[in-house]
Amino acid sequence: MSLDRRSGCPINLSLEVFGDRWSLIILRDMIFGGRRHFRELLNGSMEGIASNILADRLKRLMALGMLTKADDPSHKQKAIYSLTEMAITLVPILAHLGAWGRVWLPVSDELSIRAELLENGGPPLWDRFMDELRHDHLGTPAAPSAEPTVRAMLQAGYEAVVARNARAADAPA
Repeated sequence: MSLDRRSGCPINLSLEVFGDRWSLIILRDMIFGGRRHFRELLNGSMEGIASNILADRLKRLMALGMLTKADDPSHKQKAIYSLTEMAITLVPILAHLGAWGRVWLPVSDELSIRAELLENGGPPLWDRFMDELRHDHLGTPAAPSAEPTVRAMLQAGYEAVVARNARAADAPA
């Protein structure tokens, strides 16, 4: 895949990678949602990506060196996508992007809690999360920890907000 570049500016080059509507959403779903198969990415995103767009963006992200693809040993007809180090190091950027969105945009409680937890956890949490992603996607040894994984902590935060909002909705006015 040929990638024409308008300039050598790092902001411009980054926007050429992430400036389309779907690339960061796919990476978000892989990083935070643990989705690694085409069907999971297609059906698991609330934004509703079309299959042809997903296939195109996956190819593009692989050509850019952000993803790899391998045969899934559990199923002959499935492939499994993995993040590369290049993609894993986006965690702090996504944390900052989420923090910015929480301040300036009309986000929902349920969908912004992960950004809040990442913001509050700061670089130590981001580093731990990146190490967990390296283990899951690159096969690096896992650091022993008695704590739940960062993804599990983020999911628990989400579920707590959903439950709290459901109780509030059911409470008599």
